Amino acid sequence: MPRRRIAFIGAGIMGAPMAVNLLKAGYPLNIHSRTKSKAQPVIDAGGIWTDSGAHAAENADVVITCVTDTPDVEAALLGENGVIESVREGMICIDMSTISPEITKQIGQKLAEKGATLLDAPISGGEIGAIEAKLSIMVGGPKEQLEKVRPILEAMGKSITHCGPLGYGQTTKLVNQVMVIHTIMSISEGLAFAEAAGSTWRQH
Repeated sequence: MPRRRIAFIGAGIMGAPMAVNLLKAGYPLNIHSRTKSKAQPVIDAGGIWTDSGAHAAENADVVITCVTDTPDVEAALLGENGVIESVREGMICIDMSTISPEITKQIGQKLAEKGATLLDAPISGGEIGAIEAKLSIMVGGPKEQLEKVRPILEAMGKSITHCGPLGYGQTTKLVNQVMVIHTIMSISEGLAFAEAAGSTWRQH
């Protein structure tokens, strides 16, 4: 059975290797990014360049966005020449950016009005995880829709966790970030205290 065509929007440090891994897994893929040169590794791997999100989504079954911030996701999915111009009944959009949970719900509602489903699926694992397809992926949205695209996510990550309704992927990512930041702060405070107390830990 032929693999479903993917429209991938975003070719940054994370997005480009993720798209390449999808091509390696045998998925036909349209690629779009604001800067074409950043998408060159994806094009070299067999991705088809398109000049807008709308064009990328025209013949795609699944749309993946992996861009910088909330306004970028809104522009890619809902803006002029965005994905929404080509949305059709049954399309699944997966946002793998890290953005606002509330805005995620609003975007999902607008896509739902066109018959499409949005899954929020932020990622953890850094550039190496993206290159090696070992990302942790936290997914919010209908579980039955997640199962439809699970093989696609498995081509990019080693851990795919359903976290609840739309927006819960982003919420889980925020929880993760808070825990990481507090751990780093605790370690820093502990080391600073040790040094102030005369510890010779730096010498070992």
